[in-house]
Amino acid sequence: MTKHSDLLKSVCLAVLLSGAGPAFAQGTDAVTFGQAVEPQGLDPTVSSPVAAGQVTWQNVFEGLVTIDRDGQIVPQLATAWTISDDGLTYTFTLREGVTFQNDVAFDSSTAKFTIDRIIADESTNGQKANYTAITSVAAPDPGTLVLTLSDRNADLLYWLGYPAAVMVEPSSAQDNGTQPVGTGPFKVDEWRKGDRVIMSAWDGYWGDAPAVRTVTARFIADPQGQAAALQSGQIDIMGDLSAPELFDQFVDNDNFDTVAGAGEMEVVAGMNNAKPPFDDLRVRQALMMAIDRPSLVQAVSAGYGTPIGSHFSPASPFYEDMTALFPYDPEKAKELLSEAGYADGFTFDFKVPNRDYAQRAAEILQAFFSQIGVTANIESSDFPAAWIQDVFKDTNYDMTIIGHAEPLDIGIYARDPYYFNYDNPDFKAQMTTIAAATDETEREAGYRKAQEMLAQDMPALFLYSYPKLGVWKSGLQGVWENGPVPANDMTDIHWMQ
Repeated sequence: MTKHSDLLKSVCLAVLLSGAGPAFAQGTDAVTFGQAVEPQGLDPTVSSPVAAGQVTWQNVFEGLVTIDRDGQIVPQLATAWTISDDGLTYTFTLREGVTFQNDVAFDSSTAKFTIDRIIADESTNGQKANYTAITSVAAPDPGTLVLTLSDRNADLLYWLGYPAAVMVEPSSAQDNGTQPVGTGPFKVDEWRKGDRVIMSAWDGYWGDAPAVRTVTARFIADPQGQAAALQSGQIDIMGDLSAPELFDQFVDNDNFDTVAGAGEMEVVAGMNNAKPPFDDLRVRQALMMAIDRPSLVQAVSAGYGTPIGSHFSPASPFYEDMTALFPYDPEKAKELLSEAGYADGFTFDFKVPNRDYAQRAAEILQAFFSQIGVTANIESSDFPAAWIQDVFKDTNYDMTIIGHAEPLDIGIYARDPYYFNYDNPDFKAQMTTIAAATDETEREAGYRKAQEMLAQDMPALFLYSYPKLGVWKSGLQGVWENGPVPANDMTDIHWMQ
C-alpha cells in the first residue's frame, strides 16, 4: 500500500448505518423536512441567512419574481416587466388582490419599502451588494413599481428572485426574524428554538392552496441523527443529507426515494489574502497543488461531489472545469514554496466551522499540507454565530473552509470588504463587464473569463462542488431534486393517494 493510500485510510471517516427500516404510514395533510442548520432568524432579508431562506423562502415569503426548480426566472408577485433599451429602467406590473398574512395589502408602496430597505446605507441584507446598481425606487401607482439603475446589471432579475429580495410588509419588518409575515401559502405558527418551526396553510393565500396543511422544519445538525430521523419516520424529507457515506443505505431501501442531485455549493478553503504568507500567489498555488481533489472528494464525501478549479459548480450553465490548471503535484508545490522563501514550510491557524463536511475536509487538507512541510493548526469555530463574527465579519483568521451555497456568487471576490481580503482591480472590472452584458452570449463569456481569472490567481483553494443528496419517503411527490437555490420549497409537495 502506498504512503498516499495510508494517508487517505487514516483520515477517511466512513460510518454506515444498516437496516431497511420500518414501513411508513403516509399522511396526506402534513409533511416534515429536516435541515442541518437552524437559522438565527427567519427573515432571509437580514444578515447572510441561507438557513433562513431554507425554512421560509417560498413557504412564507415571496418575491417580485422567483427562481423555479429548473433555475429559471418566473413571475411571482410581479406578473410582467419591461426593461428600457439602455438597461437602466425596470418597470414591473404587480399582481392584484394579494395581501400579507396580517391582512395588509401588497402593492407598489410595500414593494418600494422592501427594495429601499435592501439598498439603504444601514441595510444588514447579506446580499446587498447584488442590488447596489439600484439608485431609486418609484411607485407611480399601486400596481406599478419602477427601478432606476446607475449601470446595467444583467443579473438583477435573477437576484430579485432570490430569498434576500422577498417582499416585506413594513409594520412587520422588525419582527420578521421571529414572527415572519409574508404573502406565501404557509404561515409560521410556532418556532421551538433548538428544535423546529411549525407552519400551517394560510387560507388567505392569493394562489393555489397547497396540498398539505401542515409543514414542519426540523433542525438536525448530526448526520447520523438525520439518517435515524428518516428511518424512524420522524421526518419525511432530508433534502440535503449531510453525510454522503450514509446515502447508499437509502438508495437500496424501497421505503425511500433518493436523488443525487446537483447543488450550487462550492466548498472552498478561504485564505486571508492580506496576511503573509497568503498574500504571495506562489504560496496559494503551492497549497492548491498539495491537494489531490478527487481523493479528497472520495474521503470526505464518499465519492459524491465534483472537484472544482474555480468558483462555479457544475450545476451552473457557465461552469468550466479548471482543475487541470493546478493539478496534484507535491514536488512542484515544494518548489513554489521555496521560490516564495518558505523552503522549510510554515505554520498557520486553520479556523474551521463545526460543520461535518468542513471538519472532515480540514483534517484531509491538514494531512496533505504536511507532505509539503506546512503545518495547519485546526481550531474549531461554532457555526454560524462565532464563525460569522470572527471570520466573515472581523476577518480574524489565516485560513478557513466553508461551502458557498448561493448561486452566481462568483462576484463575492470583487466585494470590498469581504472575508478573503482579496483586492484585484482586474477582477472587479470583469464583474462590471458581466453586469453590462446586453445578451446571454456576452454574459456567459464574461462568467467564463471570471472563472479563469480566479483559477489563476487562487484567492481561495477551490476544492469541490457539494452534491444535493435528497432522501424522502416513497410516495411523496414534488420535492426539488436539484438545488438552483438553497431551499426547502414545500409549495408543490403532495402525497400519492
